[in-house]
Amino acid sequence: MKRALIITYYWPPSGGSGVQRWVKFAKYLPGEDWQPVIYTPENPELKVVDRYLENDVPPEAEIIRTKIIEPYGLYRVFGGDRDKNGDKTEEVNPISGGKKSWKQKISLFIRGNFFIPDPRCLWIRPSVKFLKKYLKEHPADIIISTGPPHSMHLIAQKVAAATGLPWIADFRDPWTRMFYFKHLPLTARARRRHAALEKGVLDAASAIVTVTKPLQAEFQEMTSTPVHCITNGFDESDFEQVIEPDGFFNITHTGLFAGDGNPVMLWKVLRDKCREDEEFCRLLRIRLVGKTDREITESIIACGLAENLRVLGYQTHQVATGEQMGASILLLPQRKEPEYKAVLTGKIFEYIASGHPVLGIGMTECAMADVLDETKCGKMMDWDDSEGMKRFIDECWRRFKADDLKTDAENIMQYSRRELTGRMARLMESLL
Repeated sequence: MKRALIITYYWPPSGGSGVQRWVKFAKYLPGEDWQPVIYTPENPELKVVDRYLENDVPPEAEIIRTKIIEPYGLYRVFGGDRDKNGDKTEEVNPISGGKKSWKQKISLFIRGNFFIPDPRCLWIRPSVKFLKKYLKEHPADIIISTGPPHSMHLIAQKVAAATGLPWIADFRDPWTRMFYFKHLPLTARARRRHAALEKGVLDAASAIVTVTKPLQAEFQEMTSTPVHCITNGFDESDFEQVIEPDGFFNITHTGLFAGDGNPVMLWKVLRDKCREDEEFCRLLRIRLVGKTDREITESIIACGLAENLRVLGYQTHQVATGEQMGASILLLPQRKEPEYKAVLTGKIFEYIASGHPVLGIGMTECAMADVLDETKCGKMMDWDDSEGMKRFIDECWRRFKADDLKTDAENIMQYSRRELTGRMARLMESLL
């Protein structure tokens, strides 16, 4: 097998969306005659743990771990993750979400201006030293870095320059055009430094990979390096479990649910329908699976839907997939940031694979709307489109009672993890 050195911060037992893309690529790369060689921290910041994802790591994979020094311990001591009342905060994105104490503001200033491009930057120098030595003794055919955190790209850039190996920089999210970047309290010098590092990575890589076509176009305007789009996707094997219907009309959201994506109008539509239809009110369940901002649950309760609400918190990927399969409607809200027009959340592909209708709320012209239209799996509606939401809910309720809620999906196999891994492998081959 050819060997691919993959530099990633996120790897099992770490859970969450950031780890899944390359765990799934690694799972299917041996079938494309590539051995994944994973370089990852020995002691990363584990916000969530998902041991189930370890089942996707193939036996052919070689895992290399080295220690990392991170400033997050100091941040928790000084800035903390508690609000003004001393309660533990549950912000999905601590940079752009919620009001900040003076300690948190100082901590964010230090994080943005002294740890560039991110708090994992202290791992760059020791990793470069380690990997240059490692590759002399254990040669690889290609280097792949995946970010954020974008420090992974800086490690790969230096190692590729020292070894002459081809290098793919995989961007799961943008860098300076990420929606929360503008919320960082950066000095002009720090902004210039971020932009220079980003441009250096884009120009030095052998190829760039992004997860959406809009982001592909944005990056291609910035560099002459070829930029490819290989989206996230769904793994068919995740949907082999059998989920028996529970008899309820489940409106389900899985994954991170940020306060700035709160679909307030939807809660009002559901409130009104509950008042009009006693059976709907009795069978309605709003199931929130994953880290959810307090603003979301407070908004639902304020609409009188407390009895219908089920907050499950973070669950393993297997449980989350089961929740998607047991849904009547899958909720796909966008965050109210203009940069989200180019974002394709990873869960959208699992939503469409579940076979249930998807209700998107946000910008009606965006990357997510394009996927829903192409696959015929749902519809994207404006945040304030109460009539559109009402019609969608009414139609799904009618179909639920007729036991006919399955969507008639089209063109979804292009988003299977196996197919996407084949595309990545062909790109890797082309660079040798």
